[in-house]
Amino acid sequence: MRFLYYIYQVCIALPILLVLTLLTALVTIVGSLIGGAHVWGYYPGKIWSQLTCYLLLLPVKVQGQEKLHDRTSYVFVPNHQGAFDIFLIYGFLGRNFKWMMKKSLRKIPFVGKACESAGHIFVDRSNPKKMLSTMRQAEASLTDGVSLVVFPEGARTFTGHLGSFKRGAFQLADDLQLAVVPVTINGSFEVLPRTGKWIHWHRLTLTIHTPIPPKGKGAENIRLTMSEAYAAVESGLPEKYRGKVNDDPRNA
Repeated sequence: MRFLYYIYQVCIALPILLVLTLLTALVTIVGSLIGGAHVWGYYPGKIWSQLTCYLLLLPVKVQGQEKLHDRTSYVFVPNHQGAFDIFLIYGFLGRNFKWMMKKSLRKIPFVGKACESAGHIFVDRSNPKKMLSTMRQAEASLTDGVSLVVFPEGARTFTGHLGSFKRGAFQLADDLQLAVVPVTINGSFEVLPRTGKWIHWHRLTLTIHTPIPPKGKGAENIRLTMSEAYAAVESGLPEKYRGKVNDDPRNA
């Protein structure tokens, strides 16, 4: 069965997805130029992500959406298991949002330009002034119920375990006094891990945890929120992926 799935990928699913990716990028770019980046920057990508999962025959389960309030902006902090985290969040989170992503992704042909047109936020950590500009752009995006999605680990896991969280998303949530929503992704590591070359069939699960409201403002609020969010995300992982490990073999 695995061999037949590989043939299906190469001969049917991936060629269709390549065309869909180009069309989605073009629709996003043109639509955002015409006007309404909040609409054109979200719905084409949402449909593209859903079709990607359906074409690759990947079952998706979402739980916890009832914990979110309509027209409320949040800062979502999911774990980063693999390449399919993008499709799972974009297609099935059920919220209009902007990504906060590495600036190197801007260089991807068509996709990088589409992300820029859609108003997604490229993080530039080269100096404090550019980092401040990034944060101001993120603040300006969080209106009318539009939320922000940040992978607080900063990069995909090598082992499936949860890496340490960086402060950026939590600092922004503290500045704007927004609730942080921990999100646990399961199955993406099995579908296509960081070191993988083939897509494997596996169920994808997106678990939305209870939003964490601010408990004041400042360093202590950031520390408590980071700790609570980490515990929530880890609680949704299978037992084999819990606990701290050296997640980067390059540091072994």
